Amino acid sequence: MINLKDVSYVRLGSPDMESAETFATSCLGLQVAERGKKALYLRSDERSHTLCYTEGDPASQTVGFEVEDEASLQEAAATLERLGHHVHAGSVEEAEQRKVRSFIGFRDPTGNHIELVVRPERSGRRYFATRDAGITGFSHIGLNSTDPARDEHFWTQVCNARVSDRIGDIPLMRVNAVHHTIALVRAPKAGIQHVNHQVQSSDDVLRSYYFLSERRVPIVFGPGRHPTSGARFLYFKGPDGMVFEYSVGVEEIEDEATHQPRQFGFEPSSFCMWGAKPAGMPLPSK
Repeated sequence: MINLKDVSYVRLGSPDMESAETFATSCLGLQVAERGKKALYLRSDERSHTLCYTEGDPASQTVGFEVEDEASLQEAAATLERLGHHVHAGSVEEAEQRKVRSFIGFRDPTGNHIELVVRPERSGRRYFATRDAGITGFSHIGLNSTDPARDEHFWTQVCNARVSDRIGDIPLMRVNAVHHTIALVRAPKAGIQHVNHQVQSSDDVLRSYYFLSERRVPIVFGPGRHPTSGARFLYFKGPDGMVFEYSVGVEEIEDEATHQPRQFGFEPSSFCMWGAKPAGMPLPSK
């Protein structure tokens, strides 16, 4: 089994790096860590970066997950190859671009580009936001899935993800104590469905709602509260149509032995217990 420790970073292609930086700093509230060759590295916590924009096609999207060590990485590569996944061993230069010791890349059953990394860099400097969004760190991602049941099997049987809850056929899966690190959302093709950052308080969620609304950033869902994780949330749209989320108060599951995933019906109240409805971000079809 491939043991994932945590989600490490997201890499997003963008044809307009200037607009991406403006949004990431003045709206999202991340800190510029480094401007590389055709790359922009952004911080949200103690890590050297958690979001990287690269110059290019917006369809170029990658999620990186941390594994324990080099031996674990090589075992993961062997497991994936045995199952028929093409595995790319990252070069020294590619690892430097990702600020990791080493990595491999592959595609999950839907075709999402995934990287497994060893020793992602931390920063000795405190994260300092470019605006007072209250961000405490990068937390989870939503992944598109053309077949959630098939992909759930991959993430839970090939990897160590555990299902915390389900909404219809959408599994919310964790790799540590946090309620979910990966949400699989039915969609016609591969892609990152949303990128989540945690904030300090419900006040931060509401402050950002007004702040972003005043700047005409499209609000696509919320403010609201998820009945699954208990998190208070706000979803909004960034460059190239990528959806970002702020949330706070997500449940942690400490007792693995007794936790049983709950089944929620596929209906609006299963996504928001306060009654918020998605605007411009339709709930995925059954």
